[in-house]
Amino acid sequence: MNLTELGYVAGWRLVRALPGPVVAAAFRAGADRAHRRGGRGTARLRANLRRVVGPELPEAELDELVRAGLRSYARYWMEAFRLPSLSRQEILAGFHLDGAEMLAADVASGRGAVIALPHGGNWDAAGAWVAATGWPITTVAERLKPEGVYERFLAFRQALGMEIVPTHGGERPAFDVLVDRLRGGAVVPLLADRDLSVRGVEVDFFGGRTRMPAGPALLAIRTGAPLYVTTMWYEPDLARGALVPVEVPDPDSGPLDARVRVLTQRIADGLAAGIARHPEDWHMLQRMWLDQRADTSGAPAQPPTSTQTI
Repeated sequence: MNLTELGYVAGWRLVRALPGPVVAAAFRAGADRAHRRGGRGTARLRANLRRVVGPELPEAELDELVRAGLRSYARYWMEAFRLPSLSRQEILAGFHLDGAEMLAADVASGRGAVIALPHGGNWDAAGAWVAATGWPITTVAERLKPEGVYERFLAFRQALGMEIVPTHGGERPAFDVLVDRLRGGAVVPLLADRDLSVRGVEVDFFGGRTRMPAGPALLAIRTGAPLYVTTMWYEPDLARGALVPVEVPDPDSGPLDARVRVLTQRIADGLAAGIARHPEDWHMLQRMWLDQRADTSGAPAQPPTSTQTI
């Protein structure tokens, strides 16, 4: 077990053992310390949020937004560490989804639903809430290093009731598994706001060019399942989300690759609208746009297994 894995293990154990107010104060203080230090991750968040809010926002207000963003990111980690110790009723009470009735109808009809998520708010709480509601939920996870941390996060999400499919190295291709699950009525949430690899679909996002995963669009087109973009944010005592339906292009509107590009742009537009409403809860501490310099070191990664592209 290396130092990184030891840190996660200690986090899970200590955060669940200490009183909630003590833990919240410690994580908030850690976020404020990161803000004062202004490391690479903080600088990246600042640059990304400047794209969101535009050049008109005064620098002092942007600085406050960055601090709020780091506090929100710290809150995500704190709640993720505490989530396995919560009861089903606590999980249900800790998250609210606007538009849940649409999702209930999709599951009941057996057609399932594809949900495109940002790295925002608490997506783990959202997944746990879906499972606690009694709906089948399947998502994917990229195998990241160190292996021990990956395995612990995998077990963590499985214990919350989520089926996790590896993006690579599984018995079947991840896309085929997700197609089957959707046709069985499952909810399939996928983090959809970043894929800078050559597989990503180039889109316009807050006035700049970036790439986002093709998976959500491909799944909706292939299966006919409803597609939603979800806004994710925090309130003082509650994590929240809101579903926004996304229109899937008609099969006769063009070839598959063109429809995927159109639909991925619609997803990008929906994600941007939600992020603009709650910029402090967008946890993007990595390179986001194609014209930004690549991170070489120092910027913190997103949570292990959260890069969900297919």
